[in-house]
Amino acid sequence: MKLGDLSTPALVVDGPTLDANLATMAAARPGTQCRPHVKAHKTTALAHRQAAAGHPGFTAATPREVLGLAAAGLGTDLLLANETVDPHRLAALAECGARVTVAVDSDATVDAAAVAGIREVLVDVDVGLPRCGCDPSDAGRLADRARAAGITVRGVMGYEGQVTLFEERAPRAEAVDQAMALLAVAYDAVGGDVISAGATVSYDLNTFATEIQAGSYALMDTAFAPMAPAFTPAVWVEATVISVSSRWSVADCGLKSLGMDHGPPTIEDARVLVVSDEHVTFQPATPVRVGDRVRVWPAHVDPTVAYHERMEVIVGEDVVESWPVDLRGW
Repeated sequence: MKLGDLSTPALVVDGPTLDANLATMAAARPGTQCRPHVKAHKTTALAHRQAAAGHPGFTAATPREVLGLAAAGLGTDLLLANETVDPHRLAALAECGARVTVAVDSDATVDAAAVAGIREVLVDVDVGLPRCGCDPSDAGRLADRARAAGITVRGVMGYEGQVTLFEERAPRAEAVDQAMALLAVAYDAVGGDVISAGATVSYDLNTFATEIQAGSYALMDTAFAPMAPAFTPAVWVEATVISVSSRWSVADCGLKSLGMDHGPPTIEDARVLVVSDEHVTFQPATPVRVGDRVRVWPAHVDPTVAYHERMEVIVGEDVVESWPVDLRGW
């Protein structure tokens, strides 16, 4: 099959660019120094590529992702970097046959993990992002509670996602250091072998963490690419022009196939005007015709991928593989 044979909208990945991104991260953060976050692509076939590049452990955002990785034979070392108190999901993680570590940040999450039979945890610490995580001063107490319940505490984790607010490298590096100073306070009280933190935009700035939870680097998007220029956007939504007027053109790709939380998508040599449910309205620099194809580049890869059932891998104009996005859902 050729690229032009695909029905649109289609999620398309440039294979050589993907491979280059994986190789770049493997060289910068080899082995266990990177724990790829599968929430960015939700695809076990791509996770196998990351494992082949030398990254044996994975980060997940949902129990579904953990269980899917385990079922795909990728269960060497899985981290659910999110809190859950669902007893059925926790029990499934404990019984899936993989090495599963769960994030905890409260008495309730520690107790739920213990009851379900979870054997290993990381204490999740608030390092400045208004999301999950305990106060750094409470991390040692939670670790003691987990150990008293028979759980091994591997260490700490903290996600400095707030650093994405800084496009310039110097203030972003300063924000990383501030966040890791908080995590260091917690680590001193908790101990362990693992300090898990970071993201694609801080993979080369965070020198404190033992492992980086980078996700976007593999497929990359237009929002994060300027902050991590070593990685190139490899994924887009292939769309077909379905209407042309004297004022604008319209393609069959909209809100239901694009993540928009980090801003509008990009079309090369065009100005995007409006993105609605099933349409993107744009003004091309040169005229287009009905039936022409356009590449719509997402600003945020994670939710974009989650809208699609498959991603089509191309080399040149040839579709060489078709991967199910098999870790979607909860």
